[in-house]
Amino acid sequence: MWTHARWRGRLLPGHLDQANRLRGYASWCDAVEGNTTFYATPSRATVESWAAQTDPGFRFVIKLPKPITHERRLRGAEADVAAFLDVMEPLGPRVHAFWIQLPGSFSPADVGALAAFLRALPGGHRYAVEVRHRAFFADERSARLLERVLATVSAEWVPFDTTVMFASPPTSDAERDAWTKKPRVPRRSRALTGHPIVRYLGRDDEERTVEGWRPWVDTVTEWLREGRSPTVFVHTPDNAEAPRLARRFHDEVRARVPALAPLPEPMPLESPDEPLTLF
Repeated sequence: MWTHARWRGRLLPGHLDQANRLRGYASWCDAVEGNTTFYATPSRATVESWAAQTDPGFRFVIKLPKPITHERRLRGAEADVAAFLDVMEPLGPRVHAFWIQLPGSFSPADVGALAAFLRALPGGHRYAVEVRHRAFFADERSARLLERVLATVSAEWVPFDTTVMFASPPTSDAERDAWTKKPRVPRRSRALTGHPIVRYLGRDDEERTVEGWRPWVDTVTEWLREGRSPTVFVHTPDNAEAPRLARRFHDEVRARVPALAPLPEPMPLESPDEPLTLF
C-alpha cells in the first residue's frame, strides 16, 4: 500500500492527487507491497504510471490476483498468469518479486499443486510464497517439503510475523480487527535465497511494535553481513505510522551496518507553489 487517509497532510503532502501519491510514498520508503493487485488487475496505463513515479531501484513486491491463488488454487491458471505478468511488464526491474500468497486452507497436501505451478512460471522473475497453514510451521517434515519445492525455482518463503499481535489481547478497534483476520503462526526467520522478504505486524502502541521487531533487527543485520539483500515491510493494525516506523527500523539496522544505503528524504508536506500564510 502507498496511500492511507491518515498519512495525508502528516506524512504525505495533502495536495498530492491519487495519481501521484506513490511518488510521495517513494520518498519515505524504497519498497512497497503491491496488495491491490490481489483484488483487481490494474490497467497497463496504471502500471506505467507506477513506473513513472518511482526510480528503477524501487522495489515492488507484487501479489498475484486472488482468482489465481485462492479461487483456482494455482490450477489451470496459466493464461491468467501470463496476462497478469504482461500487464506488470512496464515496471521492469522495479518488480523485486511476484508474491504468491496462499489461503490458510492451502495445506501440505496441496504442495504438489504449488510445485507444478512454480515449474510452469516463466523465468526471469523472482517469486516468493507466503503460506498460512499452521502445519508448515509446526511440522518439520512439512516445512522441509515446502523448502525443497521452493528451492527448485529459487523462490523465497515469505514469513508474516504476527507473534507480537497475538502476544496479548487487543486494545483498540484496529487490533481487534487484526486479531480476527490475521494468521496466528510462529515466527520464522530462515532465508532460502539471497533476497529474503519479511512481513512484520506490530501493535498500535509504537514501543511494543519496536520491542517486537528486535529479533528482526538481529536477523536482517546478519543477512546483510552474509551478502543477502532483504526487504522488510513494517505494519501495525491501523498503519497510521507505518512509513515512519519503517524508517525507524531501517535506522536501527543501519546503525549496525553503516554501509547500508540511506533512505531518501521525505517529500515536503507543502507544495513549493503554495503561498505562505501567517494563520
